[in-house]
Amino acid sequence: MDIKQLRYFCAIIDHGSITRASQRLNVAQPALSLHIKKMEEELGVRLLDRGKFGIRPTEAGTLLAQRARSLLDDFSRIEDDIRTLDRDPTGVVRIGLPGTISSIVALPLIEASRQRYPRIKLNIAEAMSGFISDWLTEGRVDLAILYETARHGGTVSELLLEEELVVLWPGNADCPSELDLAELGDIPMIFPSTAHGLRIQIDAALDACGIAPNVAMEIDSYANIKRLVAAGFGASILPSHAILEELLTGSLATSRISGNGLWRGAHMVCPSDKSVSRAQEIIRNLLREVVKDLMDRGVWAATRAPRTD
Repeated sequence: MDIKQLRYFCAIIDHGSITRASQRLNVAQPALSLHIKKMEEELGVRLLDRGKFGIRPTEAGTLLAQRARSLLDDFSRIEDDIRTLDRDPTGVVRIGLPGTISSIVALPLIEASRQRYPRIKLNIAEAMSGFISDWLTEGRVDLAILYETARHGGTVSELLLEEELVVLWPGNADCPSELDLAELGDIPMIFPSTAHGLRIQIDAALDACGIAPNVAMEIDSYANIKRLVAAGFGASILPSHAILEELLTGSLATSRISGNGLWRGAHMVCPSDKSVSRAQEIIRNLLREVVKDLMDRGVWAATRAPRTD
């Protein structure tokens, strides 16, 4: 196999059709089919299943595509790094962000990158943390900020900051400025579902206090959780920065959690088993700078730097 065959193979999988891949690559369909046939003969396995809904990779094809994308990315990085050694850095850096983090980080990161490194192109994809973790292992993104440490092999995480979680109440509630988590035992709570990383952390904290939450409703949407709390359906626990607008309008009130409080970390997660391009290293460093600036200016509110003890 060679680089050209791997590119053709990945293009066919990405487009789900030899016809569409042929149009995209400007390569005749018979030539693409011949390349796939030769690859299957060389490897001794079927790589693609052809059906009425298009082409899908077999188990062997999926593995080949994953490894091929990694090799193609490495090859592209080598070309970019050599060509731009004496010039401004160039290349594409793909970043995965959960929606709540993207709303804070994406714009200032793009602005800083364009001002200082105009030849680097950022591709930012938003999704739930679980999807982004999978994208990292599949090589679909080069780095991510996640509310979890590296959970797959081949990735490494760096804690960027911790953000404070607070208890939410309707704006007209007579709520204390501070309370112990154990006081929430009988309060109807509106939480994300148990598959959500925030819910997992909240359940663990409540369990450590010896209480089971009175879950009145589960919904995986910060916006709807805030609306339901404001309408009086129950209380909740969310990051402090996520409810700043509602505090200003008076639709929500909050209580801090006593003691050491409740905090969750935002981690920069990157592949540990792949070479890093010059552009990727630059954007990693720039991301650290942007996050620190957002903390220092209070834009990413109610946060603290990682503890070094």
